[in-house]
This record gives sequence, C-alpha cells and structure tokens, in this order.
Amino acid sequence: MKILYIHNSYAGNNSGEEHAAEGLAYLLTQNGHEVSWYRRSSDEIAQSKFGAVKAFFTGIYNPVAVAEIKRILEDFKPDLVQIQNIYPLISPAIFGMIKKMGIPIVMRCPNYRLFCPNGLHLDTKGKVCESCLGKGREWNGVSKNCESSRLKSTGYALRNFFARAFWKIQDDVDAFIVQSEFQKQKFIQNGIPEKKLFIVPGLTPSVPKNETKLGDLVSFVGRISPEKGIIEFLEAARNLPEITFAIAGGVDESFQGLVKSSPPNVQWKGYLKGNELDQFYQDSRIIVVPGKWYEGFPNVITRAMQHSKPVITSNLGAMASIIDHEINGLLVEPGHSSQLSTVIGRLYNNPELCKQFGKAGFLKAQENYSREIIYQNLLNVYSSLPIKVA
Repeated sequence: MKILYIHNSYAGNNSGEEHAAEGLAYLLTQNGHEVSWYRRSSDEIAQSKFGAVKAFFTGIYNPVAVAEIKRILEDFKPDLVQIQNIYPLISPAIFGMIKKMGIPIVMRCPNYRLFCPNGLHLDTKGKVCESCLGKGREWNGVSKNCESSRLKSTGYALRNFFARAFWKIQDDVDAFIVQSEFQKQKFIQNGIPEKKLFIVPGLTPSVPKNETKLGDLVSFVGRISPEKGIIEFLEAARNLPEITFAIAGGVDESFQGLVKSSPPNVQWKGYLKGNELDQFYQDSRIIVVPGKWYEGFPNVITRAMQHSKPVITSNLGAMASIIDHEINGLLVEPGHSSQLSTVIGRLYNNPELCKQFGKAGFLKAQENYSREIIYQNLLNVYSSLPIKVA
C-alpha cells in the first residue's frame, strides 16, 4: 500500500508529535508499505521577521502547499493520505483538493485542535477549558486571549473557524485516529460520527530488555511547563525531603526560576534520549505524570510500563484511561500537591507494591501497546476505507 504522510512539524522538530509521526511511518515501512512525505516545519518562520504574519495567512489558506501536494498526489498516486498537523504552513485547504481526487483521507488527532484552537483545552491560568465547544465556539479563544497575544489568538480562532465552517474538513476526512477512549468520547460529543473514529494508541519506543531493578528516584519526564504538573511535582519534593526526586526534560529560559528555587532533593538531568533516557527509567522507583490537562497519549506512561515501573498520574483524560488505579499505578486529583505527596510517600515506602504495580503495567503494555498491536490497529483503520489493504 502507498501512503502519503502530510505533517507540519513544530519548531525544533523534537515534540512528541514528531516522534509519533516518524514512528508510525517507520512501522508502516517495516511492514512493507511505501510511505512518502510532504512535510513543512515551523522552523521556516521561527526566525523570520514576518513569520507571524505569514503564519496568520497560511494557517487559513496556503495555495503553494495545495499545489505542491497536488503534484505529489499525481506523481506518487497513493492509496490513501494520512494527515497529522496542518498548521501553520499547510492549511485546511488541502482536504477538499484531496477529496476531489478521490483519495481517502485519514487524520491522526494527537490533540483536540479540531475543536480548540490551541489544541489543549487549557486556558491561560492552566485550567481545563472547554469554552470553544459552546456558544461562540472558537471565538471564545479571542475573548479569553488564550495565546496571550491578540494577533496569535485571533489567528488561531480564524484558522479553526475556516477549517470548520468554510473548508468543512470534518466532512472530508474518512477516518479519524484518536489515542484513547476518553478522546474518542470527546470527539463524539463534538459531532464526529462514531463510525469515523478509531483508537490507535501512541507508539511507544522500544526499550531494552534489561532486568528490572527497584530504583531510588521519584521521576518526572517531559516538557517543563505548568500544565504538565511540574509545580505540583516540585511541591511534593519539598514535602518529602528524605526522597530524591529527578527531572528529565529541557528547561526553557522562562522556567529557569523553577530550577533555582527547587528544593535540594531535586536533580535536574536535562533533556535525555536513547540509552540515557532508558537508564533514567531504570534508576527510578516511581514515574510521576501529574498533568493538569487532558493530554493526547502520554508516552511517558507507557514507556514506564515497559520498564516495569509503577506510575502515579492524574485522574484525568487519557492518563486515567491508561493507568488502572491500585492495579498498575495510582491516580490522584490534578493540581493537588498535598495528595500527590501523600501518595508518593505511600508507594515509595512499599517496595513490594512498586514491583507488583510495575509487573502489572508491563503486562498491560504488552497486551495493548506493543508495536504489533499498534500496527494491527492501523490496518483496522485502513480496512474501513474504500481501498484494498495489502
């Protein structure tokens, strides 16, 4: 089968979405399918003096991207097109053109951008927000200034409005890929027909099959930002000075104050990848994922499960879809640092329970999130389309 994968990479090309897109393309290639790319990067405008102005217009309609993709479709003749992110340089205008050529469209939705302009269902105060689902829809993002910039908030609202009301991309897409049952239900609530929705969990990188050790660290892995629960994680560390906490993730200049003010029992490891990251998981006794937003599919959790590590995470969104409370980890209410502290202390001081949860998590990961399962889930999506799946 021939697949054209369309994706607008984020600046820096190092987000979870990039790894997910590349991982799925590689998985398809490994299984004998031919994958070609049309890819743009936000790095193109990141350093440009007029980058924000260009993004404002290309997020609504980019005739150059439409023409380039049309030429690729005519030359490559794919069986289907899989689309991930179209903003800000590709635009929703491509959907109608692809549909007119009679090629099935699959859209992978790692976030909630179809309904929420910033994709996160998160307001500027770090609270879950669904204002754009009600009266006024995406224009609430302008009134609330969700991007802390009137130009940017207006641009995001406009491109969502045009995608929904003018380009009608929800009608042109044949199948939507979501990552959890929670996300599927959100899409149904917002008018996406259930028959178009398919769950394909995020693809977790393979990990080395080493003998699992208990570990000493209570660890946080990922982007350092408030919605990820880093403030609550640091508060828990402050409340548990006898335990060593560790953080693996790059720190932007705007968050350097967190490093300077963190308690002495916190180790900042910086951005880790590959073997160093796997070793970090192995050195950890517990992985904590205290997010305060819905999350798409936090691979941190499934990677911890593959390492047989127990997970403490928020009772919210996809996180609560993956972790079964008191079976392979523990759920806490998002934003409650005192509860998080109590739960961390309880689990850390019960090594046998850590091992029990870790083993259960490993078994669930093998049954639900292996590469073989993900590939079969993808084939199920493609089999729903009017094409012959090889």
